[in-house]
Amino acid sequence: MQARRLHPPEDSAAIEDILHRCVALTGLADAYVAMVALRGRPMVPGSRRPADCANHFVAYAIPWIDVIPPDVQARGAHLWVASVPRVPDASVDPTVKNYQWNDLTSGLFEAHDRGFDTSVLCDAQGFVTEGPGFNIFVVKDGAVFTPDRGSLHGITRLSVLELCADLGIPASVAPLPRGLLEDEADEVFAATTAGGVMPVSRVGRRILGNDRPGPISLRLREAYWRRHAEGWHRTPVRGLSEAQAATRVSAPAG
Repeated sequence: MQARRLHPPEDSAAIEDILHRCVALTGLADAYVAMVALRGRPMVPGSRRPADCANHFVAYAIPWIDVIPPDVQARGAHLWVASVPRVPDASVDPTVKNYQWNDLTSGLFEAHDRGFDTSVLCDAQGFVTEGPGFNIFVVKDGAVFTPDRGSLHGITRLSVLELCADLGIPASVAPLPRGLLEDEADEVFAATTAGGVMPVSRVGRRILGNDRPGPISLRLREAYWRRHAEGWHRTPVRGLSEAQAATRVSAPAG
């Protein structure tokens, strides 16, 4: 919000209370929780100055969703490398969460037109960036790599790097040439809040391994959900009834 000069009236404590209330009101055992700051309408009629807008905050909780459906994750997603380049970092800062999806949506159209599950975009220099709603990871010779550019610094991305450190798997944030993803990777997986660690079994026309999720991808996926169930990076939801609290400890944050 600071990067985009958004200043809704709620402070951090009030936003946290609203999120807890949203989850508690749904009665959902598994929820996807989202929070959005909107610039709003101009307080001065006809003004084109962003500073004249009344900013506001929106939050919602809905039944859990997966960016890549569970059955697709089980066999490994089929990933298309889009021809459209990612919008340059200098134009739209990818580290600031936003809803500028023109290039990502074009990549999805390409992927779906060709029978693929989802897509990933490269920048104009041919380096891998991210997919629509997820970070991408490559496994090569037992080490894990994720792009250093064109990508949101996602919470689940950070969690994967933390898991790699805990499990003794070498991992780094580095430039990731398209050729490494398409031609040289031993494994590929995606990561996002809405899905966790999501294995990939095909990149373009290339089949990875035996056309199933790779061992390191599966190891990280299992560790991610096991540790989540154990309470890792989890906040108990306030405001639950006793009946709800008996069946639910928390819901994932959006």
